[in-house]
Amino acid sequence: MTRLVVVSGLSGSGKSVALNMLEDLGWYCIDNIPAGLVQALVSHSLRTEEPSYRKLAVGLDARNRPDDLVSIPALVADLKRSGLRCEVLCLHAEDEVLKRRYAETRRRHPLARAGVSLADAIAEERRLLHPLVDNADLVIDTSRMGMHELRDQIAKRIEPNAPGRLSILFESFGYKHGMPGDADFVFDARTLPNPYWEPALKPLTGRDPKVIEFLEASPRVERMVGDLVRFIESRLPEYEEANRGYLTIAIGCTGGQHRSVYLVERLAQHFRPRYPQLLVRHNALPA
Repeated sequence: MTRLVVVSGLSGSGKSVALNMLEDLGWYCIDNIPAGLVQALVSHSLRTEEPSYRKLAVGLDARNRPDDLVSIPALVADLKRSGLRCEVLCLHAEDEVLKRRYAETRRRHPLARAGVSLADAIAEERRLLHPLVDNADLVIDTSRMGMHELRDQIAKRIEPNAPGRLSILFESFGYKHGMPGDADFVFDARTLPNPYWEPALKPLTGRDPKVIEFLEASPRVERMVGDLVRFIESRLPEYEEANRGYLTIAIGCTGGQHRSVYLVERLAQHFRPRYPQLLVRHNALPA
């Protein structure tokens, strides 16, 4: 069966890196295709016996006609109803990160023109791509990712995703660094006891035994773990019944070093036996 992944995202957020990784994994990739030709491309791939078309990835960007971009979510929904494995992957990053990347590469933004600043071009691109982002199966925030980490995320979340198997990502973050933009659910752990204020625990993380011991001594921590497990377990059947392939759950504390890390590790330990494709990412810790 042919599998189609539509890859889109803001310029500078890593769309080319994602497509290159899929190509390295054996996907047939086409970048910057006119959105109006996606249906014809899929029809051609279904008619042919060429094995290389069985895994097809197409890159779409904001240079398409707005009406064509708006039509893509409906096309994807139709393809899914017809039985085709079809997903939309969108990449994005914070404005300041995108500006820095453009400054480093000295590239010109594709929507930049006379009298249009880089900031205005990014804002316009966000508006044009909103229909795709709003209907994406998987959104990846690359603001704090390097190229190699993004390639790793693409390989782990896209390539092994088997039909009927939900890929779950638990990620920790620090509110002082900003909330991740790719989460389906976000939970706040800042009401829990903070190991940061214990001098011996401050340099450690939520994966260290002494921090774990400190947190597990608090009934409030155990209550939150129980509440999170019950909430997530109640939602998972809905995602599976809707044939959703991906779920991203973010947990934040002040710095993203202790409490959120601990909770992510606890939840991953609980859910991994049933979801072997489960991934963990700690945004505020060194890779």
